[in-house]
Amino acid sequence: MAGFTLKGGLIEFTESFPIPIPNVIIFQYNPETMTHAWTPATTNPATPGQASNPLAISGQPTESFSFTLAMDSNDTIADGNPVIAGLAEASGVYTRLAALEMLLFPTAPPGGGLIGSLTTALTGGSSSSTPSAQVPAAQLPTVLFVWGPGRIVPVRVTALSITEKLYDAILLNPTHVEAQITLKVLTADELKYVDGPLGSLATIANTYSQGLREALAIANLANAVSSIIGMLPV
Repeated sequence: MAGFTLKGGLIEFTESFPIPIPNVIIFQYNPETMTHAWTPATTNPATPGQASNPLAISGQPTESFSFTLAMDSNDTIADGNPVIAGLAEASGVYTRLAALEMLLFPTAPPGGGLIGSLTTALTGGSSSSTPSAQVPAAQLPTVLFVWGPGRIVPVRVTALSITEKLYDAILLNPTHVEAQITLKVLTADELKYVDGPLGSLATIANTYSQGLREALAIANLANAVSSIIGMLPV
């Protein structure tokens, strides 16, 4: 298809009745640059009285992505889709901003909105027996960061900074915006605690991305064999 450009995006599934509805944020423009950062895991603390391995680490490295998204309602209006263009004319890029901002708000725990611990007296108001039941705490939404078929990873939005640059002359709706976003990739251990419809999908995406990374690293051995000749003093 001529002129087709594959775009990145963020996908979040929210609990709703009767089926989960995805909050899909397709990038209007792909970011020109992206920072892909890794932070090694910390070393295990030494146990008093025991020899410790100074090379041992506590877990997996932390992976993150940082980039800037540009949004412009005038280009959306010019694209010609009557529904989307009408929304852009009425609200600028507010709807896109709201979708991004909601990724920072905690979701209600399954079965209700209570957070914390619930203490219930089961013996006619007697204070001598007040067993407590833990109510699942709210969590920040888990999101899939999709950057082509080779990179689909479960993430959590850890930072969002929005710079509004242009406004319409009538309602002062923002019409041109740049959003700086930081995403933390969730590890396999963290994904064990992901509730809701995205849990299984997020685990599959994590396994797929790690498997692809390992396969590409193995493929690089072809370069390593030819490059290492003459480098080692043996």
